[in-house]
Amino acid sequence: MTVTTTAPVSSPKPATASPAEPAALRPLQLFWLAGAVFVVSAGYGALMPLLPGWLGPLMQGATASEIARHVGFLSGAYAAGVLVGAPLWGLVSDRVGRSRILIIGLIGYVASQLLLMVPVLAGVWGIYLLRATSGFFVAAVVPVVAALVAEHTPADRRARRFAWMSGVSLAGFLVGPALRGAADGLASLIGSTAVSPVVSARYVLGLSALLGGVMMLGLARTLPASHAAEPRAKAVGDPTAPALARPAALLWLNAVLLFVLAAFELGIVLQGQQQAGQSSRQAAIMFAECSLVMLAVNAVLFLTGLLEKVSSRILIGVGLVLAMAGLAVMAAHTNDAWMFLGVGMTSAGTGLVLPVIAYLAASASPLKLGATMGGVAAAAGLGQTLGSATGGWLFGALAQLSFAWLGGPLALMLVLLLLRPGWWSLVAEAHAASTATRAQRMHRKVTP
Repeated sequence: MTVTTTAPVSSPKPATASPAEPAALRPLQLFWLAGAVFVVSAGYGALMPLLPGWLGPLMQGATASEIARHVGFLSGAYAAGVLVGAPLWGLVSDRVGRSRILIIGLIGYVASQLLLMVPVLAGVWGIYLLRATSGFFVAAVVPVVAALVAEHTPADRRARRFAWMSGVSLAGFLVGPALRGAADGLASLIGSTAVSPVVSARYVLGLSALLGGVMMLGLARTLPASHAAEPRAKAVGDPTAPALARPAALLWLNAVLLFVLAAFELGIVLQGQQQAGQSSRQAAIMFAECSLVMLAVNAVLFLTGLLEKVSSRILIGVGLVLAMAGLAVMAAHTNDAWMFLGVGMTSAGTGLVLPVIAYLAASASPLKLGATMGGVAAAAGLGQTLGSATGGWLFGALAQLSFAWLGGPLALMLVLLLLRPGWWSLVAEAHAASTATRAQRMHRKVTP
């Protein structure tokens, strides 16, 4: 996720809203939208630390290295579903309306979670298919919610709202381990004396499906009726609206960042399995720290308005440097104190860049907003797919040293950030100047 100005440029508001302009979202609608993002994030965060123990009984005789590879590939299957689904759902939502696509996504997510509760019926390869299916339908939730929020939010409130929505997603990931605790407690109440990872995973999936169903019903009752995008096509666009100079650069940045994050998170899980004295519970604590630090960074962005006051290129650069430093600390030290410090620094850096990416993507035209958010999510899916697959192999071969190698892609993006500042700029002023020049030429032609 060089701005030529320290605040995004916005055109003066008209005295009256255009009939084609979408109505602002009510607080209750925002609550259910945020809840949908929260639930899918919590479901992913709760299941991730359980994957190694969940796969063990299904793969009798498999070595720890083989299970590590399957954990990586399963995470990649989920991300691959996002990669395939995000651009498709985004394009469809631009044409048939976002609300109905969001409901379809939640229905598919709930169904996939329920089917995963009985993994022995599907086998290992069936789990791969269901995880990919879950990612495919999550791709109809997260980017479509982002498009809805961007479309129905005034420009002067968009930065804070995106920081808040990003914080909700991170809070969901933070609550993921707590969801596992609730699932373990529920299993104990029902009668399970020793709660194994397999039992925990089953109850986590059940709770995720239940919460997803609640959000689906809430959204179905509160969201406005779906509208196709064609009626808005007749509206005259604002020539001074901000637009990213090089959108592909933003997509590459998102892909690289999620590549590193996916491998980083997988490394936390696998290190807990490989080092004596560590467990899935300690990995869950590190996941909680990761989300908590990211949430704190988003709170700072929300409360201070830094997204509007500071150049996006500066925020991205600071975040990349901080994440690289955290990965270096984790590669150089193995004791808990240094590991927790490295996790915190890496989380703070990535947590600073991700809201910037979402905020810059929100500058897209309303007619292409779904496709743009879908593209951003697809880039994230590509990064997660490659990061999960590569991370499973990398940490199986190089263990702790793998964290250092993950700093390489971030260093490459930092070099591009320094050498190509124009790629990360909002060009509203250029559009305004160009429009003014064309208007003057037209005036001279028609004036006798």
